[in-house]
Amino acid sequence: MKKNKLLCGLVTVLLMSTADAKTTEFGGGANMNKLVVAADVLKNTEQFVGSEITLSGEVVKVCKKRGCWMTLKVDNGEEINVKVRDGDMVFPMSAIGKQAYATGVLEQFELDIEKTKRYLAHRAHENGEVFDASKVTEGMNLVRLKPDAVTILEAQ
Repeated sequence: MKKNKLLCGLVTVLLMSTADAKTTEFGGGANMNKLVVAADVLKNTEQFVGSEITLSGEVVKVCKKRGCWMTLKVDNGEEINVKVRDGDMVFPMSAIGKQAYATGVLEQFELDIEKTKRYLAHRAHENGEVFDASKVTEGMNLVRLKPDAVTILEAQ
C-alpha cells in the first residue's frame, strides 16, 4: 500500500513537471495538429512544398546577427533551416540545445553552383566560420521552413 502511494505520488509529480514546462512562443506557438515526421518530409520533399506543416527538432544553430534563422537537427541527424524575414521573429541564441517546434510553409530552392557558393559563404560569415569556395563542386537543393509560429521548450 505504501509503495502504491509513493508510486502514485512520483507519477503525479512527473506529470505536473512535464505539464508546467516553460516555453518561448512566437506567433502564438506552433500548431501541434500539423506535426509531421521530418524524415517523411526529407524523403518526399515535393509532396510537402507549399504546405503548412509543423516540424520538430533540436536547435543546433541560430543566426548570431539578427536571430532571423535557426537550424533544427531532425531525424537521423539531418538538418532543416527555419528562416523568417529579419525582425519578424528573433530566435534567441539561448535556444541552442533546446527542442523546438515550428509551424510554417515548406520551401525548396535549387541553387546553381555560384548561388550555392554565395549562400554557403554568407552562412559561414554569419557564424564566424571559415569558408573554402573551392570545395563546392556542385549546386545544392535548399529545403527550409518559413514559419509563422514557433515554440521553443525551455529546460524543466
